[in-house]
Amino acid sequence: MQRDSDAYLAKKQFFNTLLTVYGRKPVLEALQQSGVEVYRLHLAQSNKRGGIIDDIMAEAQKRQAEVLYHDRSALSRISKNAKQDQGVAVDLICQKFSTTDDFLAAKKTKSSNLLALDGITNPQNLGMIIRSACAGNIDGIILPEKGCAQIDPLVIKASAGTVFRAPILRSNEPLAATLNKFSQAGYQVTGLSSHAKQTLQHYSGEQNVFVLGNETEGVSAKVQNECSHWVKIPMNNQVESLNVAVTAALIAFR
Repeated sequence: MQRDSDAYLAKKQFFNTLLTVYGRKPVLEALQQSGVEVYRLHLAQSNKRGGIIDDIMAEAQKRQAEVLYHDRSALSRISKNAKQDQGVAVDLICQKFSTTDDFLAAKKTKSSNLLALDGITNPQNLGMIIRSACAGNIDGIILPEKGCAQIDPLVIKASAGTVFRAPILRSNEPLAATLNKFSQAGYQVTGLSSHAKQTLQHYSGEQNVFVLGNETEGVSAKVQNECSHWVKIPMNNQVESLNVAVTAALIAFR
């Protein structure tokens, strides 16, 4: 089998760091974020000058970003949301974005604590999870491309802009398959259950992947099968469970 060239691999890794933000106000706010690196601004040829479009172009000029013009159909292919892109999208370089395969290929020897998201569908929950993970001791957030909310303006707002600095690990395969790879690489894949004997507070391990399940149904059956460990968060006053974003914060700061 022919090996991919170093130039191709470098280009692929670069594009894995890109985050595309769409919509006029979200794009302007992203461009105004300090420390955010801009790659390209995409505008529909049909946009009328003036107002927020002029503000967006002025911010892009400050950042010396390349500006490309497209017809509406081409722009919708870039934004992947023709109904809400409002003729504007921007590619941002997020240095901590990667893929699960690239993360594993790096063969990190230090201890790592990761979060894996299993069917988190509420954008506000995803944003708050990202915010807690970014602020706490989390080295990566495994975000499958299917079955979970994706990074959109609602998620960016809920994350208070921390998404641009967060260690997002994208995966284009089912989460169970991704977790199996991490297990084979020596990670402890850990679910949360009120029936577990061990508490989160006393749980230890050098390389951990903590699984956060769907807001209503919890961890899916296939993902449960990949969990080699289970821990619980002790509850008082007959409370059965916590919001998934609160759980993420407890893991990030445990």
